[in-house]
Amino acid sequence: MGINSERDIEANMQIGPTDAGMVRIFIEAGGVEIPMDFEPEEAEEIAEEIRAAAQAARQVKG
Repeated sequence: MGINSERDIEANMQIGPTDAGMVRIFIEAGGVEIPMDFEPEEAEEIAEEIRAAAQAARQVKG
């Protein structure tokens, strides 16, 4: 399964700070919960990657 493979799965995603000073991305799908905690610096790197991917996606759409 690659990034370009479509799947018909619904998922919920929440993003927010934890009381331990981490940034949590929390994904729930099909009864499975996946909490992912990141240091603030790591979260900023992820945000930059998302912005870059969004910009590249706009270029693909033309």
